[in-house]
Amino acid sequence: MDQPPQPEGFSQPPLRPEIVPEPIHAPPRRKSGFFVRLFWAVILLGLLGSAALNLLLFAVVGFTGFGSLQDGKQVQEKYHSLNRHGRDKVAILSIEGAIMSGEGFFREQIEHAKRDAEKGNLKAIVVRVNSPGGTITGSDYMLHHLRELAETADIPMVVSMGGMAASGGYYVSMCVGDTPSSIFAEPTTWTGSIGVLIPNFNFAELMERWGIRDNTISSGPLKTMGSFARKMTPEEKLVFQALVDDGFNQFKDVIKQGRPKFRDNPAALSKIATGQIFTANQALVNGLVDKIGFVEDAIDRAISLAGLYKENVKVVEYKAQPNLSDILFGQTRAQPSFDLAAILEATTPRAYYLCTWLPAFARSAN
Repeated sequence: MDQPPQPEGFSQPPLRPEIVPEPIHAPPRRKSGFFVRLFWAVILLGLLGSAALNLLLFAVVGFTGFGSLQDGKQVQEKYHSLNRHGRDKVAILSIEGAIMSGEGFFREQIEHAKRDAEKGNLKAIVVRVNSPGGTITGSDYMLHHLRELAETADIPMVVSMGGMAASGGYYVSMCVGDTPSSIFAEPTTWTGSIGVLIPNFNFAELMERWGIRDNTISSGPLKTMGSFARKMTPEEKLVFQALVDDGFNQFKDVIKQGRPKFRDNPAALSKIATGQIFTANQALVNGLVDKIGFVEDAIDRAISLAGLYKENVKVVEYKAQPNLSDILFGQTRAQPSFDLAAILEATTPRAYYLCTWLPAFARSAN
């Protein structure tokens, strides 16, 4: 076929066959193999099992409760020193923190020591005191049971003071009785603070400023004595002072039983029983302690009093056995409890063998 005439100067590009690109297809997916599916199945089952186990543990913890992390704990013995396989045992019984009721782990330690002594294994006890004191009732409760343990088990008892063994902490240290050279204070120990206090605060003016009035109804004028809602009357002050004096006299009587020096010279005790805190050196000079030394020195003295040979002695500490809550959430000491019972306890007039300027707002394990 003839081409039509073209204008002058026009050139037609050469004809080329049109190339159509082939469509690009994604490579086919590789199907998951058997082992990959098995791997993910195991992971899924593991997660489900872990969730079920956590729910079970939380249910158990919820059943046992969070409020009794220290109460009722069993005692476990932790190796401390000397012959790990020794046939004769010396135990370190601990009193730490503020003393409230005297129950709790302290009582568990006493019962454990009694059972051990009945078996003939326990030969002596070192009472490790690190406490600013506490209530009169709690301090006396501890002293009573320590003395009873030493008497019924017929074993010597030695005291090792930690950083502080003041007021009620010194009171319970009298468990050694007439045993010579049996109270050891570390070089940095603070002790003494012999005395009694009943904390009382008056918020009457503050309540009046806030428009709060006390409408408490009582059966007698002394039923509400010590109330923070009004000033203390002279009659109430006399009653409280008599309570303090009675507790103070009891404190001094206990010291006379544990320190023969003051039994023969009551005036010397009255001279230092002013509530003053003493360093270890001052306490030694004033006859409040027998020796300055560490817990190892107290252990050596206990071994000597029991007539034992060190190479045959195993020294253990009484420790609280962790419970389920400790394992899950970490082992903790008694945490402050600000529930209604604690508030009522703190606002109740109470006498303390305590080295402090404030009442105890938190409960203790002891």
